[in-house]
Amino acid sequence: MDLKLKDKVIIVTGGSKGIGLGIVESLIKEGAKPVIITRNKASVTDVVANYKEQNIELFYAIAELTDPAQCKAAVASVVSKYGKIDGLVNNAGVNDSVGLESGNYEDFMLSIKRNLAHYYLMAHHALPALKKSKGAIVNIGSKTSVTGQGGTSGYAASNGGRNALTREWAVELLPYSIRVNALIVAECYTPLYEKWISTFPDKEEKLAAITKNIPFEKRMTTAEEIADTVAFLLSEKSGHTTGQLLFVDGGYTHLDRAIE
Repeated sequence: MDLKLKDKVIIVTGGSKGIGLGIVESLIKEGAKPVIITRNKASVTDVVANYKEQNIELFYAIAELTDPAQCKAAVASVVSKYGKIDGLVNNAGVNDSVGLESGNYEDFMLSIKRNLAHYYLMAHHALPALKKSKGAIVNIGSKTSVTGQGGTSGYAASNGGRNALTREWAVELLPYSIRVNALIVAECYTPLYEKWISTFPDKEEKLAAITKNIPFEKRMTTAEEIADTVAFLLSEKSGHTTGQLLFVDGGYTHLDRAIE
């Protein structure tokens, strides 16, 4: 299916690793021009170099997304480079384990900045360009907003906020024909997931305990499966879809995980 994303300029925050990189790769396959916004210069440099070897130009901006000024500057650099923005994928974030019992106010608020505030900032600064292009926004979210996880109040609250902002923006941006949707992730094996699973004494046993509870095929969702769905949501092929929370999770969130 041709998603008609050729030459569309799409910002992807946190696009140099994991799910974000998967989204970048999917967009490149569709002929789009993804722009990576990240604070990780080492990883994005490697990604850009890899694509340069394939004669593919990949633009990026280095930004600490907890800094409002750097968010604004990153968006401005994209407009300066391409003169337009056709889509925004808010993806960057980290499950930082700021709990209720073990956490504190300062860390909780920092978690909100790391995981939610920049979703607003990036959309706010990209909006003038998105209005011109009648573009689309996709917010990447987490099952923690629906299922809870325990010990991660900041991240769960941020993801609840992502869901609410998706619906709120979908309403506010109706007059501009800008669609806003969220893709909710459950169990997807990424470098961050690997880091978390490695904190357990027997990570293979822990991983097996998780995957056996994923209803569809007892396996993790792949970054490619998430990325391809994001590309669809950005495209005109989903032209009448807005305000939706789409779960790409093998049924993990809503199906009975006791199913054998």
